Amino acid sequence: MNINAEYVNPFLEAAGAVFKSVVGVDLKRGKLSIKESPEPSHEVAILIGITGSISGEVVYSMGYNMVYKIAEILAPGLSEGQMKTEYKDIIGELANMITGNAMNIFAYSGKRIEITTPTVIDGKNFTITHVKQTTLAISLYSPFGQLEMNVALK
Repeated sequence: MNINAEYVNPFLEAAGAVFKSVVGVDLKRGKLSIKESPEPSHEVAILIGITGSISGEVVYSMGYNMVYKIAEILAPGLSEGQMKTEYKDIIGELANMITGNAMNIFAYSGKRIEITTPTVIDGKNFTITHVKQTTLAISLYSPFGQLEMNVALK
């Protein structure tokens, strides 16, 4: 297990900054655990691929309740029907902001990595075949619920 903090912290810092400035809530760091793969624990997941001096993936996941609360803030006035069709795009924009922030942090630190465009997937029964890779799972808590961040890098 050698996931280096200098590659994890930019994603934590970026998520915290975006949630604070865009959504208006603080993310509080909870427990860290080790998993066998970056498989998400919640219904909505943001998948980000990493290549360059390191490779792997970062997977953020959260429950529908949290996603809908974020969508209400970022796109006020949507009907319930619109919310159910638009939330993936709204969360995708949030993911783009987090990814952009992380890229800036990496660039500032001199780390050369490439980050794929985030992909938002949802559903209680989705299956993604993740490569079995030691994964650092970080629980982040907000007034809207838990955000899980899984980092699998090598």
